[in-house]
Amino acid sequence: MRLLVCGGAGFIGSTFVRQRLREHGDAVTVLDKLTYAGREENLQDVRDEPGYAFVRGAIEDRDAVAEAIATARAEAIVNFAAETHVDRSIADPDAFVTTHALGTHVLLEAARAHGLRYVQVSTDEVYGSIEHGTFTEDSPLAPSSPYSATKAGADLLVQSYFHTYSLPAVICRGSNNYGPYQYPEKLIPLMVLNAMHGDSLPVYGDGMQVRNWIHSTDFAAAIGCVLEQGLAGQVYNAGGPDEEPNIEVIRRIIELTGAAESQIEHVTDRPGHDVRYSLSSEKVRALGWEPRVRFDEGLARTVAWYRENAWWWEPIRSGSYRDYYERQYGRSLRD
Repeated sequence: MRLLVCGGAGFIGSTFVRQRLREHGDAVTVLDKLTYAGREENLQDVRDEPGYAFVRGAIEDRDAVAEAIATARAEAIVNFAAETHVDRSIADPDAFVTTHALGTHVLLEAARAHGLRYVQVSTDEVYGSIEHGTFTEDSPLAPSSPYSATKAGADLLVQSYFHTYSLPAVICRGSNNYGPYQYPEKLIPLMVLNAMHGDSLPVYGDGMQVRNWIHSTDFAAAIGCVLEQGLAGQVYNAGGPDEEPNIEVIRRIIELTGAAESQIEHVTDRPGHDVRYSLSSEKVRALGWEPRVRFDEGLARTVAWYRENAWWWEPIRSGSYRDYYERQYGRSLRD
């Protein structure tokens, strides 16, 4: 296929780009505005792959989208482009509204004008929190943060284009992703790098928030499955095989890094923090997908990757991320 992958320089997007280039032989054009979390380093190992191209620009920029579609000669758009961190959405929601609402609208209009298949990459957070059981694709949307609310709004916009214009659009919602190339504001890379440097490990509240963990390669494969086989107008949930409370994840990271449990520091909980996420994946499994990476194995591989790839994270820890971390947690990182 000839794909336009928006947000392809981000964490999950770059994983998807690798899979489509190397395992499926697709031609892939990436459109990315290269924010703090969308980094050229995430794609440096595919720059010379046959069929790869890159266009720098934002999805809310109609001219950039038009250029990228022309460059790709696209048959389909896969939209990963997003502002992704709940904490940042609480502090400054403007960018989330712009990217998720306006950006999605621009892409949908482009897909409609060119007759393209469209895949929206979304999140379990649009359903809100669930104490028991699992969310299905028919569960009502009840987002809790500006991040999840704007993602839910984008999903509804996608569905409206299917119902109103018969756009061949599908949505794939994933549970909490982890793996290589994830920006260290997120729980697992934050804790891995802090543990390695002897920094404190800041835990929101009691740390008993439960997350359904999926390795980024598994989620990327689910998105590919939905791209190829998903029915237009449908939503597909892709949940990971294991659920763990945050505090247990942190304790496993301590074991894997040789850090000390005394580094754990309980901090004031995030406003509106969801207690538990859990996704049912039967619908996408019926298309032939299943997760392959269990959490214990995937976490060990992820810790090893961060340990072995300082070239990737050292520029982050020495740059503007330090200022963000100090604002967020009220303390500085160690060198």
